[in-house]
Amino acid sequence: MSLFTVITILFIISSVFSYINARWIKLPGVIGVMLLAIVVALFLITFGKAIPFVHSYSLSVLNSIDFSKTLLNMMLGFLLFASALHFDINRLKGNLRAVLTTSTVGVVLSALIFASLLYYLLNLFHLPVPFIYCLVFGALISPTDAVAVAALLKESKMPERMRTIITGESLFNDGIGIVLFVTFSDFAATPEHGFSWAAMLQLFAQEIFGGVALGLITGWLAYRMIRTIDEFQTIVLITFTLVMGISVAATYLHVSIPLAVVAAGLLIGTCPFGREPSLHLNQYLDRIWSLTDDLLNTILFVLIGLQMVSVTFSVGYFWIGIVAIIILLIARAVSIILPVVFLRRTLKIKYNSILVLTWGGLRGGISIALALSLPASPYRELILTCSFFIVVFSVIVQGLTLNRLVEKVAIEQ
Repeated sequence: MSLFTVITILFIISSVFSYINARWIKLPGVIGVMLLAIVVALFLITFGKAIPFVHSYSLSVLNSIDFSKTLLNMMLGFLLFASALHFDINRLKGNLRAVLTTSTVGVVLSALIFASLLYYLLNLFHLPVPFIYCLVFGALISPTDAVAVAALLKESKMPERMRTIITGESLFNDGIGIVLFVTFSDFAATPEHGFSWAAMLQLFAQEIFGGVALGLITGWLAYRMIRTIDEFQTIVLITFTLVMGISVAATYLHVSIPLAVVAAGLLIGTCPFGREPSLHLNQYLDRIWSLTDDLLNTILFVLIGLQMVSVTFSVGYFWIGIVAIIILLIARAVSIILPVVFLRRTLKIKYNSILVLTWGGLRGGISIALALSLPASPYRELILTCSFFIVVFSVIVQGLTLNRLVEKVAIEQ
């Protein structure tokens, strides 16, 4: 099946689901299309074999899409650049310490707490899983997803400071999460090589600092080009080329694509275009990237829902998935509470805001993409299935109830 055919089918499915949701269901866009995709996936799993042609054709379409590479190497750059382009850098400056703490220390604490609790409970119920695989699971599921956060907070009534902290954290925490995931998964695949702090720190420096440096350098070059022209289509072409170029270069240089595009997006979104006729072009550029963000988000959440076809269902995995959801919420809360307790004067986060920060830590497609990238092992299906349960719960349940929680906390305050 040709690439163009696959893309066309995805656009048709996304358009039909978006229309059905807008016309009848009327849920927030990404939640509605994801629910419809899950319903279709469940239908294919349950009744698909009764219609051999439909079942085989559906599987051929899904198998022709490498979800992990499509998201991590292609779509993620555009989605994160759009989020960074619209992010208010002035609000980030006032909440920089809180953002950096939650996106670094918070992610590490959450991964370790989640892995420890999961390992203990699984062994308690005689379901032994090596601790290293619990760490792999914790590393891929602990970082909040910038794409899900940006998509679900657009119509949220969350206070601006909380919105800034959660959005900023989701933009910056991918770097530390990917470093932890790569380190733990490599150790799980080749335990005879042992765990090396030096290798982990080297990978951290390469991914984090290399990604930021690549984004700032290429973003500055693109910005200098944009400042000298007033032709809108050329400006749009430069920004799209920037994202694609960063994605390709970061792959070859083995640096963080998310941090590179975020750094470039923040730089271009913050710096003025300079010449008077070009000032309002910045607003048009924002609209173009907002439209791109909405379209790609719709396709992404359709793909997430359809990925249920590749998930292994069993009663045991279902209960483990429920337990994993509860453990992750506990780990998220503790990873926020500990920094607040020890650094309250520095972070200036009130205790009654912890519940909002915990519930607003949404997970999305990146966690599923990382789980799909795991090599074959006896524990891969468990991690993938539980990751899917967590993402569905996060997007649908947390996404739909977040505004009610925000209003309740605001009334109590």
